[in-house]
Parts: sequence; structure tokens; C-alpha cells
Amino acid sequence: MTDIQRVDYQTEPAAYRHWRLAFEGSVATLTADFDEDAGLRPGYKLKLNSYDLGVDIELHDAINRVRFEHPEVRTVVITSARDKIFCSGANIYMLGVSTHAWKVNFCKFTNETRNGLEDASAHSGLKFLAAVNGACAGGGYELALACDEIVLVDDRSSAVSLPEVPLLGVLPGTGGLTRLTDKRHVRHDLADIFCTTSEGVRGQKAKDWRLVDDIARPAQFAARIAERALQLAATSDRPGNAAGVALAPIERTIEPDALNYTHVSVSIDRAGRKASFTVRAPQAPQPTDIAGITAAGARWYPLALARELDDAILSMRTNELDIGLWIVRTEGDTAAVLAIDATLLALREHWLVRETIGLLRRTLSRLDVSSRSLFALIEPGSCFAGTFLELALACDRTYQLALPDEPERAPTITLGEVNDGLYPMATGQSRLQRRFYDENAAMTAARELMGTRLDADAAFKAGLVTSNPDDIDWADETRIAIEERAAMSPDALTGLEANLRFNGPENLNTRIFGRLTAWQNWIFQRPNAVGDKGALKVYGKGQKASFDWNRV
Repeated sequence: MTDIQRVDYQTEPAAYRHWRLAFEGSVATLTADFDEDAGLRPGYKLKLNSYDLGVDIELHDAINRVRFEHPEVRTVVITSARDKIFCSGANIYMLGVSTHAWKVNFCKFTNETRNGLEDASAHSGLKFLAAVNGACAGGGYELALACDEIVLVDDRSSAVSLPEVPLLGVLPGTGGLTRLTDKRHVRHDLADIFCTTSEGVRGQKAKDWRLVDDIARPAQFAARIAERALQLAATSDRPGNAAGVALAPIERTIEPDALNYTHVSVSIDRAGRKASFTVRAPQAPQPTDIAGITAAGARWYPLALARELDDAILSMRTNELDIGLWIVRTEGDTAAVLAIDATLLALREHWLVRETIGLLRRTLSRLDVSSRSLFALIEPGSCFAGTFLELALACDRTYQLALPDEPERAPTITLGEVNDGLYPMATGQSRLQRRFYDENAAMTAARELMGTRLDADAAFKAGLVTSNPDDIDWADETRIAIEERAAMSPDALTGLEANLRFNGPENLNTRIFGRLTAWQNWIFQRPNAVGDKGALKVYGKGQKASFDWNRV
């Protein structure tokens, strides 16, 4: 680990320092009341409901609590406990004292969390209403933009704004700018004015410009929010009387060079700058009906696996910056994996199964957008089938060992129905569609192979693996490939991998993760933002930023 202290993405409501979560029938209220003295790192205070990574970790946890523990909730109202302040965005002083890598990882997790609200609305029927009861700026407005609707208090002072360009010399909201255009269809010239005006836009003009959906005077604001929250709830199909599943703490042990969970383990080779992720299939029979799944609760294998893998990815991404190559392996019985998939597909309309599929989908997407090289090694004892095959399909390269003289030991892969769209990428395509550019002939051929166990030669012929070395060449070919990859420029690889992984249709999500995070990555290193007299560095010091006026 290379940072000051290990970041832990696990928390629970009793430990929250920044959010309050309350429930009333079909509506949950998530109230921002950020503790200014509870920043995740020293050197700044979270004044004016400004946030850091710790605030977003709690937000991420809170939304998952609503998803799984409170199925009766159909609308989440996000608001503030502070007078005339909704959220002033990411803490500027935190950004000013943070390393470049910290800023970029922070922005990525922030976007994943906001995208998660939209994912829940699209796939789970959980709606979000931003009750903007005060000044709403930068990342705070981006949080509101991620909601289904925004209602702004019309008190002649509260405004929405993306002031990053005039105040900080960086890109507005990382994903906020894209949501203005792609989601809210704010006219581009009005968006230009909005994003270059630090004071923002308030009242009727904000509604006219499509920056908010509605406005309400202070005396009517609470009633309008309550009315609209119930109207949104009426559009949801989440159950009104189901019992939730408590998300107990994830069982894990953290060692200097390893993370160990029940179904996932990560071993770190610091000298080789690589880590091995091993994902294990269930070892015991799993329930196939709702009663059994509900009884298993958070220990139900697919839900437990998704939570563990998500935690491992986040921990490695934030805490192990020098580990640039992740090697993905699986262990266990292929039949056990396919049996889990059959249950997921058969019961996918049930709320708990649907939420579990959603968590798996978002976790796999988190793997896609991680700035790490991903190699899959398919060896004897592997079980890359169905959902587990998605791990290999997410990788930059896949190596499958060929054992023509030992067919009983030869590792196989198996395509399943889940690989044909259950876990879409940020592009909206399946990883198979991404792999084959959604060409009809290739997709038809892949679908015809579903359910068939493919050895290395068959998988290579089908275009499903990168290489199929035999046992004579295996050790040298994989070793050389791994060593070469670990020796390459991490900056160049980040750009290469992001471009190659997202070759499908462009949409809001891909623009955020592909284009916008690349722009922000670049801008965050430029002296106009982070130089000694850059806008981000002199903010709040009474000094004027000094710019290099050359356009690049």
C-alpha cells in the first residue's frame, strides 16, 4: 500500500458521520449533514456540506441499504439539514492537498456512485428525488443531476451551479457536464453560460433552462417534495410488503500482501507489480427457490460474492496504486456456477434476485473501468462459466491452457445465457457483443456454443480466448506476457485499455468514464489548475490564479 492509510469501503448507518437515513412507508429520506471535522484525511474541513471520499463511501453504503434492507422503499429523497446549503460539492482544500492519483480515484468512485442511482432507477424501480433546499454547487449539483427529478427551493438565493471553470480551472463536475447535455438536454449555449458563471442560476430561470424540474416557494417546498415523492413511488414496481435482507459486515482478513474473503482472495506480488484475484465457486448446494434464498439472506452465494468482489476491487484500486496488473483466476465446479446462473435467470423478476443481479452488474462494470491491466489465466481447476466467464471477457487478454494428452484435466470455458446481456457494460452492450462488435455471424456462432464446455483449442477457434498454449509453452508464454505488461508505462496502458475496452456505442456512461475522466485526468495535472499559482492551489487564499495562456 502506498498511501497514508488504508481506505476501508465498509461502513454501516450507526457509524455514519455525514448522512442520516430515515424511512416512512414507500419513501426514504437521505439527509446530508456533513461533519466538517470528520474528513477522511487531515488537512481540510468539510465546511458548507462539502464532501470527500468518506462522504461518498457512506452514500454508497446507504443506497445499498435501501436496495436490500428496505424493499418497501420506492423513492429516495435526497436533501440537506443545513440552512440554505444543499451541498457545495467536492471539498476544494481536499483536492488541493491530494495527490493526482487520489483525485482521479475519488472522481471515479464519485461517478460510479452517482451512476448507481441512475442504474437503480432504470433496473430496480428505485426512484430518486433531489430536494434542493439551498445552494447546490459542483459535485453537489452532480448528485442532484443523478436523481430522476430535481426540485429547487425558490427563495431568491438558492441556486444550482457548476462553477469549476471560473473558480478552479478544472472540468465541471467530471460527469455533471455530460448530464446537462445528454440527460437534461440543456441547450449548449445556455450550458456554456451556466458552466462559466460562478454564481449559478436560480428560480424560474433554472427551470426554464432545464437545470431543474420544478421550483417551490419555501412555504410550499416540503409539501411539494412529499407529493412528488409519492407520485414517483407510484411508478415503481418494488414490493410494498417484502422483508428486507440485512447486509451484515463482510467477513474478511487483511494482510500486508493479501485480502481474504469467503469466496474471493487477492494475493499481491509487490516485486512483480501484480496481484492475483481468485474467485471461488460455491462448494455447497445453493437454494433454488425464493424461500431458501430469503433464508440465506446476505450469505446467499451470488449476493455474498458480489459484495466481496466489489470490496476487493475498491480496496485494490484505492490502496494499491503500484499494482498495475490484476490476474484473474477461478476455482471450483463449473456445474455449480451454471446452477447459480440458472437460479438467477429463473427468478430474475423477484426483487431480491433482481437487486443481486444489479450488484453483480455494477461490480463487473467497476472492474471494466478500473485503470489496471486485466489478464485471465484458465488453468486446471478453473470454472470460467456463465457469470464467472464475464470475468474473463472483461479482461484485456485471456490465456487458456491446452492439454490435448490429458483431456480429463484440461480446463474448459462455458458460455451461458447470462453472457448474452444479463450484465451489460457501460455501453449497454454485453461483453460478447463488445468482443465481436455485435456482428451477426460471430454472435450467432457464439450463441450456438452456449452450454458446451470448450477446451483451449475450441475456445481459441471460437475467438473467446487470446491464446491457447500447451503445457510445454504455458509457463514461458504467460510469464513473458505478464513481465512485459508490468514493465510498460502505466499512463500509456491506462489510455490504451480504456479505449480498447469501450469500443461500442457511446452514451452518457461511456462519455463520463472514457472521455470526461481522461480530460479530468489531464486537466488535474496542468499548472493552470495545480501549479503553484494554479486556480485549485490559490483558491480561498485571496490570490489570483496565473494561467499559461497557450491553448493545447
